[in-house]
Amino acid sequence: MLPNPWDIGTAIYLANLGFEALATTSAGFAFSRGRPDGGAPRDEMLAHIREIVEATTLPVNADFLNGYADEPEGIAANVRLCVGTGVAGLSIEDNTGRTDVPLYEKKLAIDRIRAARSAIEASGDGVVLTGRCEAWLVNHPEPFRTALDRLAAYADAGADCLYAPGVSEPDEITQIVKAVAPKPVNVLVSGFNHQLSLSQLTDLGVRRISVGSGLALAAWGVFLRAAKDIKTNGTFKLLANGAASAELNGLFRKKS
Repeated sequence: MLPNPWDIGTAIYLANLGFEALATTSAGFAFSRGRPDGGAPRDEMLAHIREIVEATTLPVNADFLNGYADEPEGIAANVRLCVGTGVAGLSIEDNTGRTDVPLYEKKLAIDRIRAARSAIEASGDGVVLTGRCEAWLVNHPEPFRTALDRLAAYADAGADCLYAPGVSEPDEITQIVKAVAPKPVNVLVSGFNHQLSLSQLTDLGVRRISVGSGLALAAWGVFLRAAKDIKTNGTFKLLANGAASAELNGLFRKKS
């Protein structure tokens, strides 16, 4: 289990619960800064990744989006910067950020993974590289076939872990696991596939589970409902089940 904090406080709390590793969330962080997912500039993202790394002693995997570059040379340079934040792992996705061509052409996408692998090897830091296929998230017409093909190619290109956020059908998850074996597969669990459980995914052969922006969206959901209730109805009942400030004060006093 690799939960995703979006600031220092949530990182500290998750570490205190006993999780063994953390991962950043590009969307969760962007929303906290009043930006859309992918809207945080590279240097702002790097500073955020570093603060999550420094918030606890746990290993941290960085959601590094598409590496903030199109060409392999730019990927290599930016991966070196991300490795310098002290992360234990990072992911590179094949989402271009464009609506006309949402995924990088396959050969370029593979070369980008190779460039990231080479930059990590040159650093000597043993950072785990996760190759991500964004076919489901960009509404590709054939997400499963595309992800299956690309993830196998990313594994061959040097990705240590493979990840297709959006997959939720057990049979498709099993086929992805088999296609990249013996390398591990990460599955995203969030609102759209919350019916999946840790035991079920383990039985399917999944080795890593993250929740992406799921925790941030859960927090935003409560906030939105409570704020709208105050504005629309003039009532405050949704504040009744909030976190206890005494608990948070006690936790953060220990860290200060």
